[in-house]
Amino acid sequence: MSPELISILVLVVVFVIATTRSVNMGALAFAAAFGVGTLVADLDADGIFAGFPGDLFVVLVGVTYLFAIARANGTTDWLVHAAVRLVRGRVALIPWVMFALTGALTAIGAVSPAAVAIVAPIALSFATRYSISPLLMGTMVVHGAQAGGFSPISIYGSIVNGIVEREKLPGSEIGLFLASLVANLLIAAVLFAVLGGRKLWARGAVTPEDGGAPGKGPGPTGTGAGGGTDAAPGTGGGAPTAVAVRPDQETGGAEGTGIRLTPARIATLVALVALVVAVLGFDLDAGLTAVTLAVVLSTAWPDDSRRAVGEIAWSTVLLICGVLTYVGVLEEMGTITWAGEGVGGIGVPLLAALLLCYIGAIVSAFASSVGIMGALIPLAVPFLAQGEIGAVGMIAALAVSATVVDVSPFSTNGALVLAAAPDVDRDRFFRQLMIYGGIVVAAVPALAWLVLVVPGFG
Repeated sequence: MSPELISILVLVVVFVIATTRSVNMGALAFAAAFGVGTLVADLDADGIFAGFPGDLFVVLVGVTYLFAIARANGTTDWLVHAAVRLVRGRVALIPWVMFALTGALTAIGAVSPAAVAIVAPIALSFATRYSISPLLMGTMVVHGAQAGGFSPISIYGSIVNGIVEREKLPGSEIGLFLASLVANLLIAAVLFAVLGGRKLWARGAVTPEDGGAPGKGPGPTGTGAGGGTDAAPGTGGGAPTAVAVRPDQETGGAEGTGIRLTPARIATLVALVALVVAVLGFDLDAGLTAVTLAVVLSTAWPDDSRRAVGEIAWSTVLLICGVLTYVGVLEEMGTITWAGEGVGGIGVPLLAALLLCYIGAIVSAFASSVGIMGALIPLAVPFLAQGEIGAVGMIAALAVSATVVDVSPFSTNGALVLAAAPDVDRDRFFRQLMIYGGIVVAAVPALAWLVLVVPGFG
């Protein structure tokens, strides 16, 4: 058996173990990099660590550190409730507010599961209170997270654009962002129409007396803290509560959200805007900028930020760095070129591209979207180098195919939605998510291929 084939089989084993045994794929990939690099490729430690993505490590740590501070000091709570207040009782707008909110959170740097974890409990509680389909609300949250997930300063966007730059492929940061945004927006529109959105429009606006917000009598901005006679829907069935009570929450607070804008929150909002301006306006490194802003906030408000370091997405950092380090070993031993030539050997470039999109979708439905993108894009480099398939369109199609399937209940986002749904038949809701996830896996890769790859963009 050739060394290249051994390294590919080891990668398959890593995905299988990570899926079936719930072991972090990054840790497995580090072990695989050590084993394959030492025993098969005859690499020393320096050769193995040559593929460690130091720049992406800083981006992941810096951005998630800053966002963890925003969560710790209640800035994200304020943003969530301010956004919900915007619906002014219009029930039909609530799913779209949740879609836009999760999209905004991931676009400014939140890890997709973190954004879903923040918004899903509140979104599903509103679904229960206002008789909105939990499948509609849950999928709107997940697709919203993916809609913003490939902005130039987002985690997914930084990872994919970093890989593209490292592999010296043609890339378009805005094109990648727009491809994911439009794809998820169209899917959300179809879901809204099919899962009862038109009936929601027919209801018009509701008043606080018609139901109010989860766990709070007055208005659609309750925190789940009580005060009304209804129990908070977010507390039933083992689902997490919508938002924790803070001493600085009060009815009639700033902007009518029930949560005051404290100096720490104002400074955090300014920091988030500063991150966007620094990266987009001045082309500064997103990771280093985020770390700097997070350190400033931590120094000014140490009590609010004390838990933030522990809330950095370390599992995601381990995942990405491990997978990309293993990919670096594959590059060192020539597996990337070997595999790319094998895909290109099919003789029909468009068919090969379609197969790659389906591989990304199927694996991501059960494992990590980020991990599969980190592996598939480098594997496609020699195939793209032939020039018969546009690199920009292919990378966008892979990104869309590998992330829209996160609605699967086997993925992190899908599991968060399932866990956050109060007062539902969980077995039935699980089956609904599984069926919908299967439809997405079957349909979206082909559509992404048809729209983005066949025309030859890039």
